Amino acid sequence: MALFQKNPQETSKLPLYTLGTNKNVLIIGLGNPGKEYVGTRHNIGFSVIEEFARNNNFPAWISKKDLKVELSVKTLGENRVILAKPATFMNLSGQATSAVQKFYRVYNLSTLVIYDELAIPFGQLRTRVGGGDAGHNGVKSLIQHIGEDFGRLRIGIGNEISEKADASDFVLSKFTKEEQGNLPLILSEASNLITEYIYSGQLPHDTRTILS
Repeated sequence: MALFQKNPQETSKLPLYTLGTNKNVLIIGLGNPGKEYVGTRHNIGFSVIEEFARNNNFPAWISKKDLKVELSVKTLGENRVILAKPATFMNLSGQATSAVQKFYRVYNLSTLVIYDELAIPFGQLRTRVGGGDAGHNGVKSLIQHIGEDFGRLRIGIGNEISEKADASDFVLSKFTKEEQGNLPLILSEASNLITEYIYSGQLPHDTRTILS
């Protein structure tokens, strides 16, 4: 997992329409902007979406200031896939998500949001449509701005330390050395789940355990 990314290109010229019958699919990875947050548990959504972009040869990330996001767009199969990383801080994620949805005319049923969840153990991934915020400020913001019926890919970050630590401090800390060694497996499986969602158009209520 790369710790530092090249600065995204800045432009206001992004296509709104495409020829043909391509369906727009929006994939949002949640995290906090800034180098100081790279590699933290709360930024696992960024890590997953960056891994997916690399695996599928997406173009360089573009800074879209009016939408408050970094974007990368590519057609996969019959779907026009819009990858987005909010440039707001986590608790304002809903503002950026709503703006991108309106710009590209994407509804919640074609939106997948990837984020960390403290209540799920590290090494486990869960998918579902809809639900509450489980105390996650980014998801709370999303629900406030777009409603709750969007797809979710939740990446577990809980461990024996999280049970004793302050939640705010824990999510903003970096993964342990042992966890960092297992992150490639988790990022790979998360990338596979995104691919399945894009090509099938379905997001089952599912749990996948990567580490025993």
